[in-house]
Amino acid sequence: MKTALPPALAAMSEQWRARWRRMARRERRLITAAAIVVGVALVWMLGVQPAWRSLRDTPAQIDAVEFQLQQMQRQAAEARELRKLPTVKPAQAEAALRGATERLGTNARLTLQGDRATLTLSGVPGEALAAWLGEVRSAARARPDEAKLSHGPNGYSGSVLLTLPRPG
Repeated sequence: MKTALPPALAAMSEQWRARWRRMARRERRLITAAAIVVGVALVWMLGVQPAWRSLRDTPAQIDAVEFQLQQMQRQAAEARELRKLPTVKPAQAEAALRGATERLGTNARLTLQGDRATLTLSGVPGEALAAWLGEVRSAARARPDEAKLSHGPNGYSGSVLLTLPRPG
């Protein structure tokens, strides 16, 4: 059973068949071979290659997502632990913040305004800055909101904006 083609396509099809019959056997073989090559290339580009690429790239993507998940789980656990800690009064938080900043030496300056604090750094070593951040988070319960830091030959320079715990 043949399906009827629209008249324009039927005419083109008939023209192609007539032309095909007029071609030499060698020409028909060359056209058939070219059509097979084009078909195989299309199957490769549209069907096989995208799947191949997915199979190749997926393990690395899964590893990256699992690493991100582990980081998020660690951060969530840390947040739960910090919530369990008793609250700190603003005066205690300020004192802990000042004490931690004094340990950074003359290369760090602390400015307090209400429940906000700004630490300005000039050449502070990375280990000292990391220790300061840990102490500020645990002892003062201050939350770093914004950091604008650059790393130079003498250490980190820039500023860190913190939010102190609110009373109550």
